[in-house]
Amino acid sequence: MARALVSTIVDQLGSLISSEFKDRLGSFFASEVTAIVNVEKEVEKLKLKFQAIQAKLNDAEERQVKEKAVKLWLERLNDVFYEMGDVLDEWNTAKIKEDIEKEEEAETRTAKRRKVWSLTNLNSSVSTVSQRRDIALKIKEIIGKLDEIDREGDMYQFVLTSGNEEVVRPPTDSHVDVSNILGRDKVKGDLVSILLGRGNEEERSPHVISLVGMGGVGKTTLAQLAYNDSEVNSAHFEKKMWVCVSDPFNKFMVAKEIIKAFGDNDSNTTQWSSLMDKMCESIWGRKLFLVLDDVWTEDSTLWEPFRLALQNAAQGSRILVTTRKSRVADIMGSAKRIDLEELSDDDCWSIFSTIAFSDRDSKQRKDLEEIGKKISDKCKGLPLATRTLGSLMRFKSRKEQWEMVFYSRLWELQDVEKGLFAPLLLSYYDLPSPLRRCFIYCAVFPKDYIFCEEDLVSMWMAQGYIESNANKERIMARDYFEILVIRSLFQVLGDYGYSDRIIRYKMHDIVHDLAQFMAKNECITINGYEELGSDLQNARHLYLKIPNNAQIPESIYSAKNLRTLIVVGYSDHNLSKLFHHFRRLRALNLSGQYGKLKEISDAVEDLIHLRYLKISNCHVDKLPETICNLCNLQILNISIGSENGFKKLPLRMSKLINLKHLILEGYWTHPFEFARGIRRLSSLPKLSHFSIGGKDDSQRCELGELKNLNHLQGTLKIYGLGNVVDACEVKNAELKKKIGLYDLDLYFSAENIKNYRGRIETDVSVLDALEPLSGLENLTIHLCSRTTIFPNWMVSLAKLKRLNLRFGSTLERLPPLGKLQFLEFLHISDTWLLEKVGVEFLGIESENKKDGVIKIFPNLKTLSFMCLDKWEEWIGIGGQEEEACMIIMPCLQRLEICDCPKLKSLPDFLFKTSLQEFWVDSYSILCKRYQRGTGEDWSKISHIPNIRIDFIDVQRDGQEVIYEENKLFPQRG
Repeated sequence: MARALVSTIVDQLGSLISSEFKDRLGSFFASEVTAIVNVEKEVEKLKLKFQAIQAKLNDAEERQVKEKAVKLWLERLNDVFYEMGDVLDEWNTAKIKEDIEKEEEAETRTAKRRKVWSLTNLNSSVSTVSQRRDIALKIKEIIGKLDEIDREGDMYQFVLTSGNEEVVRPPTDSHVDVSNILGRDKVKGDLVSILLGRGNEEERSPHVISLVGMGGVGKTTLAQLAYNDSEVNSAHFEKKMWVCVSDPFNKFMVAKEIIKAFGDNDSNTTQWSSLMDKMCESIWGRKLFLVLDDVWTEDSTLWEPFRLALQNAAQGSRILVTTRKSRVADIMGSAKRIDLEELSDDDCWSIFSTIAFSDRDSKQRKDLEEIGKKISDKCKGLPLATRTLGSLMRFKSRKEQWEMVFYSRLWELQDVEKGLFAPLLLSYYDLPSPLRRCFIYCAVFPKDYIFCEEDLVSMWMAQGYIESNANKERIMARDYFEILVIRSLFQVLGDYGYSDRIIRYKMHDIVHDLAQFMAKNECITINGYEELGSDLQNARHLYLKIPNNAQIPESIYSAKNLRTLIVVGYSDHNLSKLFHHFRRLRALNLSGQYGKLKEISDAVEDLIHLRYLKISNCHVDKLPETICNLCNLQILNISIGSENGFKKLPLRMSKLINLKHLILEGYWTHPFEFARGIRRLSSLPKLSHFSIGGKDDSQRCELGELKNLNHLQGTLKIYGLGNVVDACEVKNAELKKKIGLYDLDLYFSAENIKNYRGRIETDVSVLDALEPLSGLENLTIHLCSRTTIFPNWMVSLAKLKRLNLRFGSTLERLPPLGKLQFLEFLHISDTWLLEKVGVEFLGIESENKKDGVIKIFPNLKTLSFMCLDKWEEWIGIGGQEEEACMIIMPCLQRLEICDCPKLKSLPDFLFKTSLQEFWVDSYSILCKRYQRGTGEDWSKISHIPNIRIDFIDVQRDGQEVIYEENKLFPQRG
């Protein structure tokens, strides 16, 4: 960490030296100008001192693993580096605020005010000089500390090196596909057979299978393979659940995770007896497959309530446990135990060589094979060590580099786990210093934490770990993350039932142990269910989990130097106290797992260093105006917890000149006042929501505020389009210039509608004038008041793949959506006047003809209709002759029709597609027509592999689904 910190400070000092001290002060106060010149000299001296120390750090960081004195020396050095970082940030913050104030004065100044400006400027100069004098004193003090530490460092006779600072962007094809099952074919096959009940062993309830083995041997990987196995997935388990247990065993968390898997997200239950009752009710009579990953506790009393609850599961249920301890397998009453042994040398070599020799020619492979096998042998049969070392060697091309790894003194360490710590340390020390600090930062999160790339890289950016380069910090941060994944320091999670498309990651327990070891006492995790035993004096990053209805422990206020604070589970706590105590925070995450955040104190402005602010389950009416004084804020992420709350953003949001991401999530059905002046944040790349409207014309936020925000990327949701006055306002937004947007949601709801007919005419002109960029991939249109929705620009969306249309009370006929040649997903809902769908929906035109055949919806895979109350008729195409020259929906995989009670029949062309899933729900006429065996049109759909009628699976994978007596029906998934 020390090397990474000093690199950042050297860059900041260089920037400080190059700033224009005297030019900003004019000719005032000659004596003070002399003091400022002295500051320049001190800063130059300090920069040279830091560079001299920097050369010693590579050797010092390696030696700290074995030499406690060196470790203590580095800790003292870190404290000085952090202190220097705070001083430089105070300087920069004052400069930013001064610039903002001058810009505001320039905008509001009248001719009369110009006459007194010189006095205002004079006062500002006095303040600036005073502040810089304070900085000069702090810098002298830090130089004194640094001199003392540097002299002490001489006794260790450090080897001077330049270190590794350069971060090379990984190639686009950098991920190597290595079979996780290598060397585990037989044991995986045995495990699947047990899960499917193919053995002759006596059936126990609950039926527990334990995977036992040392850390890094591949227990979790094997469990993942079984969990996602195709045979297991087709075994008709009604519910699959994966729970990371880890240490210490938290029975409340485990019970809530099991309940949550059944669709109950209510986590407010605090009584254990009530939680048990709910868990038993959820489990009763269901056939389950439950994985309890990484169980440590040997206390049988903690397992007993779960054993009793799981006895109520249906016959054939399975519980798979992974553990490092044989005693755990015994306590849990395992019906079958699999002891996972180390891999053979040959299997280790296969994994290592596949990764390490990826993209190498035969000559290189021949030169490195001999030393490579020696390195592979040091992995001692552990897959994690083998993958990590293979990833390390992959980017080393010279034989002497491989020999340095083989002869490294790190192999002499007493390993935390046999054969593991040395390979991980080798991989860690091979990282460039910017990547080391990013890796170490992850130690603040608890074991088994599920990482989301976007959140993590945002927090890295908040700490200043990513070099600033023309607004490309996030791209660089993603590269950093990808390198850590390539190095096997992160692992991609499998499918654990997440419904979104966000990839999630996890650190192996022992990789997490390494991060904590290297972080020393800087990164602290407090579970909240245990006694606080950590020394927080030197803590810089703190993860605090508070049990429901508990209070924030007073002991955390001793952590005066925190730069990160993550609070999980607040419940009406006094946050203003947090704001007052932790003024050095760069990142603050308030995660309301249990309670609701009902107030944000004005004292939030005390957090002058803050870059990252994330608040979930937020029930406030509005953010305090003082939040706009956080001029360093880069990411503001608010998750709204109530549709009746959060009425508006602060008025002076334009002061947040460093804001990069403004993300607002949650309930957005109510009128919402957006901040005027957002147009000033012209470099803003992420704006999740934008709302049009306001109480009166003086505060009204217009769509034209988006005009200068041409760097927007990703998703944008625009609310209140029903409040737009005319098409000119729409054109001012210049959506076509936002080339980084690929996902656009348009909501036409209005605050009040006095002239309904006039509103329809305006909505038509507004939608026609929007014209987003042609590269748009996803489009959603809500409640647009017109009889049909198909603006001319929609045909030009050559990359449009997903379209969601929710029309409301005006639509009388569907537009010709068949013209959208690249569409893959189409959802139409809440159309209350539509009675008939005709051939116009297919958009049949001769221009679509190719080789004499017209292709309609050529790429459509999912088609969904929902809540069309009056829809009675869906007319297909004409006769066989007309049908012969058309290909309609050739790629259709899924058809869903829900809450369309009056629809009488479906056109035949639908059943000539490649349908794999067919759903008809909500007791409609169609349910009777397509009922298995008895429906008059059952024969038309019987070839479809997966069929669901009225929320009940009647056919799955081409086989009839038969439900046993007293079994609950599968929930709609």
